[in-house]
Amino acid sequence: MIISHDVDGPEGAPAVVLLHSSVCDRRMWEPQWGPLTTAGFRVVRADFRTCGESPAAEEPYSDHGDVRELLDHLGIQRAALVGASYGGRVALTLAALHPERVGALALLCPARPAQRRGPALLAFNAAEGALLDAGDLAGAARLNARQWLGPDADEAAHALVRSMQFGNLRGALTADGDHELPEPSVELASITAPVLAVGGAHDIPDFREFPAELPSLVPGATHLELPWAGHLPSLERPAEVTRILLEFLARH
Repeated sequence: MIISHDVDGPEGAPAVVLLHSSVCDRRMWEPQWGPLTTAGFRVVRADFRTCGESPAAEEPYSDHGDVRELLDHLGIQRAALVGASYGGRVALTLAALHPERVGALALLCPARPAQRRGPALLAFNAAEGALLDAGDLAGAARLNARQWLGPDADEAAHALVRSMQFGNLRGALTADGDHELPEPSVELASITAPVLAVGGAHDIPDFREFPAELPSLVPGATHLELPWAGHLPSLERPAEVTRILLEFLARH
């Protein structure tokens, strides 16, 4: 199955693939969609399984495998990947396993492959789990929006994250079993693409420390911390993040 996606821009133009946070779906990239296509890129955004419009899997799958299959389906041999949080983890995995397919990586508060959860993330997971055990999906969606959006996010961003996360939670709960394959072990040093690793000063340590560490793990990677940002900077200050992405992609 090809996961649900949008694509725009001329065939043969440099391809940019937008990979969403697990809290969101592909709608999170709406502020960046138009400017990236206007800049001349062929832009793709996709929904991971049980998120947005992508249904649950009925057979074994991996998210990085789904992205690779989507690229094959669209005839894209090499692309820049822009990943937020979990989408950054998927992007890193694909770039490590198939470096020939990835021309550049822009990572916004990325999750670490095979992540070990720190105290702040464990505390959040416990609070979310209590709401889910009580069947309060709306409460869990509100909790996620409060946790992951920084102080500059407006009410429209909060409403969108609540809507996206509510849909994701409902999709995961209605899935018939878990068919996701175990996460592969990857060597980040095998990544050959230029990497921009962005952190947010208002994010929890799990997602601040990993971007800062990436230059020591991936040759040539660059770290940028945004002093105003939480965990989803592309929704908090969309125009500023769009500018950062366009400048990075123009160089690579």
